[in-house]
Order: sequence, then C-alpha cells, then structure tokens
Amino acid sequence: MLDKLTPNQRLMLAVALSVIFFVAYTAIFPPVEPENTTAKKTQQVQDVALKQETKAQTSTNISNVEQTTGHAISEVEKYGASDVNTILTVTNKDFILKIDTLGRISSKELLQAKFNTKENGHAQLIPSTGMKPLFVRFLDEVLNNEATRVAYTASVDKIALDGQPQKVTLTQKLSSLVVTKELTFYSDGHYDAKISLSQDKRYFVYLGQRPKVNETEQMMAATGALVYTDDELVTIIEDGDAEGRKTFTGVELISAFDQYNASVMYGFKKDSNIIIERDRDDNPVVYFDGTQNMVFNGYVGPKEYKVLKNIKPVLTNVIEYGWFTFASKPLFQLLSWLHGIFGNWGWSIIALTLMIRAVLYPLTYKGMVSMQKIKEISPKIKELQAKYKGDPQRMNAAVMDMYKKHNANPLGGCLPMILQIPVFFAIYRVLLNAVELQGAPWMLWITDLSRMDDYYILPILMGASMYFQQRLTPNNFTDPMQEKVFKYLPVIFTFFFLTFPSGLVLYWFVNNLFSIAQQFIVNQQFKNAKEAEIAVSDHAHKMEHKEMEKDKLEKKNSKKSTGRKDD
Repeated sequence: MLDKLTPNQRLMLAVALSVIFFVAYTAIFPPVEPENTTAKKTQQVQDVALKQETKAQTSTNISNVEQTTGHAISEVEKYGASDVNTILTVTNKDFILKIDTLGRISSKELLQAKFNTKENGHAQLIPSTGMKPLFVRFLDEVLNNEATRVAYTASVDKIALDGQPQKVTLTQKLSSLVVTKELTFYSDGHYDAKISLSQDKRYFVYLGQRPKVNETEQMMAATGALVYTDDELVTIIEDGDAEGRKTFTGVELISAFDQYNASVMYGFKKDSNIIIERDRDDNPVVYFDGTQNMVFNGYVGPKEYKVLKNIKPVLTNVIEYGWFTFASKPLFQLLSWLHGIFGNWGWSIIALTLMIRAVLYPLTYKGMVSMQKIKEISPKIKELQAKYKGDPQRMNAAVMDMYKKHNANPLGGCLPMILQIPVFFAIYRVLLNAVELQGAPWMLWITDLSRMDDYYILPILMGASMYFQQRLTPNNFTDPMQEKVFKYLPVIFTFFFLTFPSGLVLYWFVNNLFSIAQQFIVNQQFKNAKEAEIAVSDHAHKMEHKEMEKDKLEKKNSKKSTGRKDD
C-alpha cells in the first residue's frame, strides 16, 4: 500500500503516526512515581544513596558506617513534618513554609487558587517522605547519629513576610559541635542560606526530593534533577534514568523538578562539588559538599519565568523544554510578550499561531501549489505508469519529465510540513511546561488552559477542522484502504487530544483554521486560473471558428465572382 502513496501522503502519515505513538506510549506507560511509600521502603531508598557516599569517602568501618547512617535516616523519617515538630513557620500571602526540628524545609504550601491540585486543595511542594531541602548529613557516623537525634532551635517561631526580607537563626548544639543556619526569606519565594560549624567537619547538604503535585496529570512532562554549569551546559537526569554517581563543579544551579514546580539551590562557589546519585528506583538524589562556613541561595516554588528572572536571570534555565529548547525558549518569550499586549494567555496563543503561520506562509503556499499541480497531472502520471509498467527506469524518467514539463515538484509539499514538525513539538513543550497557564482562563467554558477541556468542545472542534481541512486538501488516492486510513485520522487525533491541555488544543485548532483558509485561497486561485484558461481557450476556439467561417465565405464569394467572369 505504501508504494502507492505520494511523497506528501507518506509524510502526512508518518507525522500522524509519530504524534499518535508519542502520545500513546506515554499514556500507556507513564512513569510510576508513587508519592506515599512505606517507612521501610523510604529507609531502603535512602540507605542506598548514603551507603554509596560513605563507600566513596572512607574504606574503613564500612559495615558500621552503613548501619549507623541507615539508623540515622530512619530517625530522620520519624520526625516527619507535623506541626508538633515544626520550629518555624514563614507566612506570606502566596505561601506557607515550615522548618522542622532537623533544620529542613519540611513544608511549602502554595495558597494561590490557580496552583490548587485537581482535588482543589492547596499544592504541597515538599513530599511527606524522603529527603528534604537543607538536610545536613555528616560523614562521621557517630556525629551524624547524634545530629539526627538533637533538635534545632529557632531564634523566632513565626515570620510574616510583608515585602521586607526576614532573617532567622537555627542552632543545633551537639556534644562536640555547634551547627548554625542563618536563613533569610523573601516574599518571592527564594531564600539565602549561611551554614556555619564551630569546627571543621565533613558534611553534605541535600537539595531534597522533587515536588510531586498532580502526578497523574503530568502527561509527557520530564521530572527529575537538573544541573546547569557555568559553561551553559544543562544536564538532566530524569527519574528512572539515574546511573551510579556523577560529580559536577562550576555549577550555577541545581534543581529537583516536576512539570510546574522545582526545588532549586544556586550561588555556589566554582569549586563546590555537586553530587548526584541514584536511589533504589534509579531516581536522582542531589547533594553537595559543605564547608565550615558557606553561603548559597535557594528557591522552592513554581517555575514562573518572570519570578525566576527577577530573582536571578540564570534561574530561568530551571524551565526545561527538552530537545526543543532552542525553539521553545524564544517561542515562550514571544508568547510572554504577546501576553503583555493582550493580557490573556488564550488570545496570546492565537496571536502566536497567526505569527507562526505568517512566517511559514511562503513555504506553505508553495507546497500547496505543488500539491495542486500534482493533482492535475495525476491522470497523466497514471497513464505513464500503466504504459511503462514493465520498465521501471523508463517509467521513472517519463514521470520526472512530466513533473518538469508542468513545473510540479513531488517533494514541494514536504518542506513546509517538515518545518512545522519541530515548531509543533516546540510549542507543545512551551504549553506543557508553562506554569503561567495554570488557572489561566481564555473565555467562556475554558477556565484553565493547563488542563483538559472538561466538556470536550475544543477537541471536537479541532477534529472537525482537521476533517474539513482534509476535504479541501488535494489527494491522489489509488487504494480505497489508503483513503479510509486518512479519513479516520481526524477521529484518532480527536480521541488523543481529549486529555491534552486546553492551551495546546487551542493552538492546534486555530492552526487548522488558518490552514483551511490558506488552502481555500489556493484552491480558489487554481479554480479561477482554470476558468480563465478555459475562457481563453473557448475564446481562441471561437476566434478560430470565426476565421474559418470567414475563409469559407471568402472562398464562396471568390467562386461566385469567378463564375460571373466566365459568363
């Protein structure tokens, strides 16, 4: 069947199947990230990471170190993140942050309704189990065991952020060491950290587990850890892909992220060692070497572009677009600029679609014209194929001559489609990862562009527009089965787009409308040109007929005059 398809039809089928496979694979085999695990599993997961670090740092008393660190982590989990063990609460109009008795950020609750979970509860960015931001682990097993049993104290127990940064001092007094954490909190969600030890000891500071908000809704979104170095290199280790130990220096920032949120630390010295190991599920565990007196910065919150840029421009690299970053980043910046004009993300998406179509218009137009020409000469092509059926070389030569004679390029429709593939996936990544779309309404029934259309109106309109576009597009089907496959593509696409974010479906629907308008114009131009050609041909035939009649009349008159002369 495929050998009877034109190059354009093959490309259309390949694109369609690629998109379907891309969506179906993730829908059928989503990454399993259970949020609630048993205390035993949590201990085993953390034991692995801690054992690997211990083995790398010392070759003596390995079994004792493993046993002690495992016991220490078990004690960490016993503290939990309940209010009973909270020593500091930081409140703001947008969030509530808590510090527990181990000096860790144990809770970060977002209060804005647009970030609510699908159950309409406040988003909690710190998982209830596992490592948490600012957790300190000592290499010395005896000291670490003590540190997990002795609680920190805070200089104040409550802070209200009203625009001015607020500082608090956390102190942990051990038998041979005093640990001090000076934390300064800001209204935009970031903080400054200074850790001081009364004497030099080897220790590590943990970034903490990534946020796990609305896990079931994160379709095809990457989750895991990210490292951005001063040579502008981004290293992403997704959940399930961590292998062994990786060490980085010259690091600008580290991040543990999900689709819309991240726990970030930055402001390291160039010689700081950032370490990534894997847990039992091959998920990345990120931490770094501490010094006796060290300062760094952190942020736990949504990956909002403007917020991150205002804190520090380099933090915008936390927003991850995958392979299509080269196209997605400028597209998002353009989308943000349009939002500044329209004040509505839905209309901004429509305007962005129009701009993309305008840029691709010349190439798309050429492709459509080429497809129309091929449609016109397809009967002649079929005649040639039948004529030279037993001689492929002569048939190909004759077909190419036919294309050349009518100025038709069989690949002319491919280039615009090829160019649109990276554009589609780039805009897909933008609309998939843009936390700005959370809770962002468009109009009427679309109240959240980051979520699916609960009434399925947009996906159905998208499918209908795709069907109408197919009806307008020239085709050259020779096999009824081919025609059936293409006829049902709009139905298949509609099915898969039912659960897509409304913003993405809106883009695809509007893109189809512009394609329909452009195809209609091209079809009308060809129709007018053909009618003009027929009119010219008819006029030529009439003129020729008149000339023939005139010649006949002249000949007749000439004969009559000759007869009179003979008389």
